[in-house]
Amino acid sequence: MLLYPVYALLFSDTGLSVWQISSLFALWSVTGMVLEVPSGVWADAVSRRLLLWLGPLLTAVGFALWVLTPSYGAFALGFVLWGARGALGSGALEALVYEELERLGADDRYTRVMGRAAAAGQVGVMAATALAGPVLAAGGYLAVGAASVLACLLTALTATRFPEQRSASAVEAEAGDSWAATLRGGLAEARRDRSVRGALLLVPAVTAVWGALDEYTPLLIRDTGVPDGTVPYLLVLVWVGATVGSLLAGTAERLGRVGLALVLAASALALAAGALARTPAGIGLVALAFGGFQLATVLADARLQQRIDGGGRATLTSVAGLGTELTTVAVYGGYGALVSTVAAHSTAFALFAVPYLVTALVIVTGGRARLRR
Repeated sequence: MLLYPVYALLFSDTGLSVWQISSLFALWSVTGMVLEVPSGVWADAVSRRLLLWLGPLLTAVGFALWVLTPSYGAFALGFVLWGARGALGSGALEALVYEELERLGADDRYTRVMGRAAAAGQVGVMAATALAGPVLAAGGYLAVGAASVLACLLTALTATRFPEQRSASAVEAEAGDSWAATLRGGLAEARRDRSVRGALLLVPAVTAVWGALDEYTPLLIRDTGVPDGTVPYLLVLVWVGATVGSLLAGTAERLGRVGLALVLAASALALAAGALARTPAGIGLVALAFGGFQLATVLADARLQQRIDGGGRATLTSVAGLGTELTTVAVYGGYGALVSTVAAHSTAFALFAVPYLVTALVIVTGGRARLRR
């Protein structure tokens, strides 16, 4: 979506203040949090594929509103629709892919498939970043918006081609339950099974911090002293690191608990060292760290899917997504408070590496505690 790299410019050129732009981001996050779990329950009760093609259509409407009637109200509605799209896809995609692979007896390929899908998405972001400038120069925001709407429509069309062979009895049983009953059924599995509960908590622990830090990497890069024109190229380097991490997920699935902890610890140290170096070469270490975090993100999702045994797969995955959203918002708040008072961006990045060292320690010690019992 070509609008992604330039929508902040559109907001500014329309005359929005920094406060108004920040309020739009907050609305985006709140929408996703409010709809995250209800959409997962809906996916379990009706159709995962339905949500996957409906979501991009909502975003297409929002992007069209942005470029045809640019105003604070249109931007706000667009972010609500975009937040709804994210919630509809979260949980539904993972549940559909895992269960269809399981039906084919190929659920052991889930990590590899999702890793490749994440890599394809990251390549798409890099391509959009490269194309947005020339398209904006040639046709303005209208051309960028039209290309983004087209991308959404193609996404919806692709989603309609996904296979979904859930048994009729399973769908009817889940659809016959009330929303609350479906939600209770999904959460009951987490309460009964400690391994499910642990995997549920691992997803936000691994995903949220580096996902939030990604929004600040341009500022970290600029603080190394490079010209602004060089910033996008170093950003691409960071995205390359994340893409490589996605592609390695299938192979890294054999690492196990200790291996995952080592990946997190090594990535945390690379993040801290790269950020504190405050040099372009240090950004290479940040890229390496993001690759490790992306790898761990795919592995954490795979661990959760492998441990869910009931019918509330999308519900539980959405609960993990809600935990990620809440933690991400907390990181945004902490980062803003830290940078605005006492710390540079490099110091903030280094400090936010600490939660990953703690997570790695918990993973190792938690496994040892279970072995002793």
